[in-house]
Amino acid sequence: MSPEREDDPRSRFAEEARAERPDLALLCLLLAAVADPALDARGIDAAQIELDELAGRLPYGMRGGREWASALAELLGERCGFAGSSADYHRLGSSLLHEVLRQRRGLPILLSVVWIEVARRAGAPVYGVALPGHFVVGFGDPAERVLADPFDGGRPMTGQDAELLVAGATGEPLDESMLVPARPLEIVLRILNNIRAWAAARPERTDVALWAVDLSLLLPSHPARLRYERAQLLVQSGQFARGAAEMEEYADVVEGVEPETAEAIRQRARAARALLN
Repeated sequence: MSPEREDDPRSRFAEEARAERPDLALLCLLLAAVADPALDARGIDAAQIELDELAGRLPYGMRGGREWASALAELLGERCGFAGSSADYHRLGSSLLHEVLRQRRGLPILLSVVWIEVARRAGAPVYGVALPGHFVVGFGDPAERVLADPFDGGRPMTGQDAELLVAGATGEPLDESMLVPARPLEIVLRILNNIRAWAAARPERTDVALWAVDLSLLLPSHPARLRYERAQLLVQSGQFARGAAEMEEYADVVEGVEPETAEAIRQRARAARALLN
């Protein structure tokens, strides 16, 4: 990699996302570097070293998912104070790994990333569980259902806890597919979705929504509609010509299956161009 690309978190993010085994922590830190230009290569290395150091504080010789879950809760939840609260949903920093490591606060999914990465470095059988509305962590064989909630300091979760959580978020019963281990790129996309939702509630932060969409589009698998969302954000930020052009490109893509939708998008593109006059 050239020195220029090493200093460009977007380029590094795109390369890591296409690696054979993407590094979850590195992807989260590169995402954070796009959000926070003060986070340079040295800061990224320091965050990785902190995760290594935390892993080194776990006891040796643990066996079974429950023992690992208990040890992580004792270290990260009790001794280090990693947890979350409702206030954390209002801060962009709650979705940025270096800030979560610094403040010991964050959204469920970012706290789960800390749990996963510390446990993985120590050799634990660990995985993320993308329950609707609340990300948690699993240990051991997924069939065991040894779940913990890092947002609540690593509190053990029973099967009934998971069922109640899903019912509260969706009104539907827990489905087995919700317990399938989440892959790193799926976790990163969900983090970016959270950031986009945070920005959507703050019209003055179109800049944040735009880079979150841009990073999502760099992932090998992403919703095609994100291209249209990007075009809308460009228009909202005053880049009318670019936004209109990208709307028209997206209309060409969907025309074969949704001609009425394509025409509606073209009308919005014409309206965006009219704002140039």
